[in-house]
Amino acid sequence: IAAEHTPVCQLHSISEDTASCGHGANSELSGPQIVSVEQLPNENLSVALGQKIVSPNRLLADPSSFATIVVGFPDLMSPNTVYSFRRPYDVSDMKSSETGAHTFLRGRVRSGAAKRENCVTLLSANQMVRALPPSKVPLKDIYSKDVTPPMTSAYLEVTDLTSKKLKYIPVPRSRTMSPYTNWLSKVSECDVLVAALGSGGVVTVDMGGYVRLWETGLDTLQRSLMEWRNMIGTEDGRPVQITIQRDSGQDVSAPKHGKTDPLNTPHVGGNQWAGGTGGRDTAGLGGKGGPYRLDAGHKVYQVSQTEKDSVPEEVRRAAREMAEKAFKERLKEIDMSEYDASTYGRFSSAVRRQVQSLRIILDSLQAKGKERQWLKNQALGELDDAKIIDGLTGEKAIYKRRGELDPELGSPQQKPKRLRVLADVSGSMYRFNGVDGRLERSMEAVCMVMEALENYEHKFKYDIVGHSGDGYDIELVTANKVPKNNKQRLKVLQTMHAHSQFCMSGDCTLEATEASIKELAREEADEHFVVILSDANLERYGIRPERFAQVLTSDPQVNAFAIFIGSLGDQAERLQRTLPAGRSFVAMDTKHIPQILQQIFTSTVLSVA
Repeated sequence: IAAEHTPVCQLHSISEDTASCGHGANSELSGPQIVSVEQLPNENLSVALGQKIVSPNRLLADPSSFATIVVGFPDLMSPNTVYSFRRPYDVSDMKSSETGAHTFLRGRVRSGAAKRENCVTLLSANQMVRALPPSKVPLKDIYSKDVTPPMTSAYLEVTDLTSKKLKYIPVPRSRTMSPYTNWLSKVSECDVLVAALGSGGVVTVDMGGYVRLWETGLDTLQRSLMEWRNMIGTEDGRPVQITIQRDSGQDVSAPKHGKTDPLNTPHVGGNQWAGGTGGRDTAGLGGKGGPYRLDAGHKVYQVSQTEKDSVPEEVRRAAREMAEKAFKERLKEIDMSEYDASTYGRFSSAVRRQVQSLRIILDSLQAKGKERQWLKNQALGELDDAKIIDGLTGEKAIYKRRGELDPELGSPQQKPKRLRVLADVSGSMYRFNGVDGRLERSMEAVCMVMEALENYEHKFKYDIVGHSGDGYDIELVTANKVPKNNKQRLKVLQTMHAHSQFCMSGDCTLEATEASIKELAREEADEHFVVILSDANLERYGIRPERFAQVLTSDPQVNAFAIFIGSLGDQAERLQRTLPAGRSFVAMDTKHIPQILQQIFTSTVLSVA
């Protein structure tokens, strides 16, 4: 009660002045829908007005303008300057059509003015963002005559003061109704509410409860785009691809080869033609339920993995049996066919220079195998009779013991070096060969190894093993029966191609590497190493990079290396970074694989004089 008599709590009246039209010619007054709490940064203010200026300011919006900047307000006592980006029409004069929430309110329309203005200022982005109903948006200017505008809850009107551009972003229409539908229809003139989200975006919530985050600021969009590119990968220079998955809605019946189109016309979907894509039942690419892969050279349309997994087991079994039969027939054709010099020449000529360089390296190989010998001048071990006199004089290194000693420079190899090449012949090699040529790169690498090691059996003992979804020990070249001529080498390459076409999906890279390292470690050789050719598609099958790295270094006697010849995005680069340094290489160009093999031979495994 005593406080009522103190001057601190007394109320004082304030003066009220009549509204003034200012210096403008327009006598009509329209209240602002929003006034920014903070001012535009001086850089954004200068860009928006097209002049270098430093001044207090506020950004506001009203129904007759896209955005208005008041320079000098509220700090300067001098008259303020108003810059307005006028609309061709006043949005307050336009009536909202009975759409959106009215569908759920059974014909009830909004009564009275909206209690909330869906308008947001993004000062750092130099933008004004509004949520407008479709009836207040110039749809004829946004969409061409032959395009029907989509059903939307609202449009986000983005006024960018930096670029002086206007953008309309459709907000998808809600398909559900929430308890707040009736309330939303009373507080907003459209079916969404909008609020600022950080410095470069907004958040919307519709009457169904769906919350969406929108990035509109240029800096924010560029930063997000860079993060997306780093995640997807663009280092190899290939164009970025966006995959859209949708259910085909078609069921499989029975696998078959399909009819052959004499004109080789592209066929998408369906189940009649061989060589089609994205279909079912027939031989092709990107489909489901077919017996095997068949590349007719067309653009591939891929069905989702979910659809492929839903193929019934009896259809899978029938497709597998048909693929095995076709593979055996193909092997018979390879055995009975005449030597095709042009086909082999295509692979051989691509690696001719690398073969010559590799042969020079092979001629300069040094022995690396260690032999057990008497190591003299030791501090521990058996007494060396030749050092007895030295021991009497106080010398301590008078013992000898058995141990391994590196061979002297120039000493001949006592045993040949052991090499195994693990060639990836999985289905993905055939499937994506038309995209990046990964299968041909693998075949060229194998061709180079076979040609370069010809007549070097005394220095090198090698074999080539394939790995795919069918297994980890697919025999291509045995150590005791290596190809002796071009026809036999061509047969190996043709077998690789045929296996990748007819094998089942799957990955046995880990099993093949582990088994090969264990097998080679049991053999006596001057040196052991394993080279794995893979398309880096390990993540799809749940193979962790840490596990692969553990297998690569599981035995110190065997030097194992991985060459990734294919990649989805930057998958190969990311996998390489997680593996031990110097144990993996990425080759996305045909000419790089032979060079990488030379690098492995010279710098890591083989010693050159």
